[in-house]
Amino acid sequence: MEISENMKKEVLEKAKAYVESEKNSSFRSEVENAIKAEAWDDLFDRFYTSLAFGTAGMRGVIGGGTNRINTFMVRKVTQGLANYLKSIDNPSCVIAYDSRNYSSEFARSAAIVLASNGVRTYLYDTLHPVPMLSFAVRHLKTTSGIVVTASHNPSKYNGYKVYWSDGGQVTPPHDIEIAKLANAVRAEDIKDDDEASLREKGILTSVPEEVDQAYYAMVKASLRRPEIIESSTVKVAYTPLHGTGNIPVRTMLKDLGIDVEVVKEQELPDGNFPTVKLPNPESAEAMSRAIELGKKIKADIVLGTDPDADRLGIAIPKNSEKSEYQLLTGNQIATLLADYLIVTSLEMGRGGKTPLVVKSLVTTDLVKKIAEKNGGVCKDVLTGFKYIAEQMERIDENPESDKYFLFGCEESYGFLTVNEVHDKDAVSSAVAAVEMMCYYASKGISLQQRLDAIYASYGYSTEVVFSRDYEGASGKEKMASIMAGFRAMKKGDTLVGRTIESIEDLLGENTGFPKADVIIIRFVSGEKLVVRPSGTEPKIKYYIFLSEGPDGRKALETRLDTIVADFKSAL
Repeated sequence: MEISENMKKEVLEKAKAYVESEKNSSFRSEVENAIKAEAWDDLFDRFYTSLAFGTAGMRGVIGGGTNRINTFMVRKVTQGLANYLKSIDNPSCVIAYDSRNYSSEFARSAAIVLASNGVRTYLYDTLHPVPMLSFAVRHLKTTSGIVVTASHNPSKYNGYKVYWSDGGQVTPPHDIEIAKLANAVRAEDIKDDDEASLREKGILTSVPEEVDQAYYAMVKASLRRPEIIESSTVKVAYTPLHGTGNIPVRTMLKDLGIDVEVVKEQELPDGNFPTVKLPNPESAEAMSRAIELGKKIKADIVLGTDPDADRLGIAIPKNSEKSEYQLLTGNQIATLLADYLIVTSLEMGRGGKTPLVVKSLVTTDLVKKIAEKNGGVCKDVLTGFKYIAEQMERIDENPESDKYFLFGCEESYGFLTVNEVHDKDAVSSAVAAVEMMCYYASKGISLQQRLDAIYASYGYSTEVVFSRDYEGASGKEKMASIMAGFRAMKKGDTLVGRTIESIEDLLGENTGFPKADVIIIRFVSGEKLVVRPSGTEPKIKYYIFLSEGPDGRKALETRLDTIVADFKSAL
């Protein structure tokens, strides 16, 4: 795009103001060099907009500029959070960070700003995963929490997520008010005292070691059949993908007597993620080294966690020789865990209460079938684990509730099997998955055999997810145009060569969900399509749901590639 003289002037003013406010010399130099070189395209991309504090935080490319994540932008949004927290009596916050580049610096900067504003602040001395932060918020009874992470995004990204006192990511009205205040902060508004003096005053302290021990004890106490694990001789291959899961996952499994080996090349924290293109356990490429290790040691199960250890990947042997492994989808993992947990709860007694399973609306409906057939309740919520946490909090706030939380899941490898954490938890879920495998192994059943038995009972389901990226200044406009095109469709129209049976727009009224930029399309031919722009990345995600009866697996697999190709070529 052509940059006019007025635009150049405006961008230059913003760039100079940023340089004056940025404390990190590296980020400051990036912008100073661009100014000297009169690199207008680069400057425009860095300053044509500012990263906004969205519904739970912000995420962006690391670098200098207001359209990047850097020390200044972290301090800016943290001042907004502080302004909101100061309206509450005795506000407090606990802060964690993952292995990404600059995560520790961003976390420290946030801690200093909060403490400088009189907010009692706890800062982890070492990197910790999302679930342990969520637990710490509840254990320390803080008003809020922060995690510096960009989850499983490429190494050029980092992010900043805010949690509330229930241990879940902030929801209305808190997120809306924090966003307003954060986006309105000016550079001169940011309070920034000396860290040493803040620590001397006791307003800024390290997170006590006993919080970690309390988390480990909680996970161990959550086991349904601890004796099954203790008597097991299973082998586990594991990769933390250069992230935060290494210590907690291995600590838990070793404490339970499980023989676990880690992928050495991916063991240590490294924000550049040198061995993978994308540090995401959903990716076969990212999990390939763990699977190779699994073959080498004849592992009974292969586990992988993403950098902030809130997502869990699982691969299982395809044969008894353990020479080949299958990487399970998020929906397959959700199906297996839901089945194991709810059947186990039925066997062990429910104390007169009904187990609640909560899943995102883009997670397989097979989970709902399993829960309901076994006397449970399944609640669909919007994508985002904070909506699962909302359902958990409603039960916590109502001791007279006839339900108890059993399991939460998202198709994107997010699972939760404990009530003391209110976000995705790959650590406790990894332990639950190993317990599940040990239980079936004790009966001479593999996880693949159990999955096949589930399909035989409830019908065969499969799901395909793909996305389209829209980078740059024009990306948002393009995404909005695409969503408008979907909303213009109606029953009887044809899409992807298929007749539309119904369209549900979650921006509409009386959908049963909070308003959201999500469209659900059902076709006469039986397929379901969910279209959802990402809330954190410049992309639109498409979810295709396909199902057949218990005997329809081969028929569906035969035509699956054609169906997926049709959708991908048309969308």
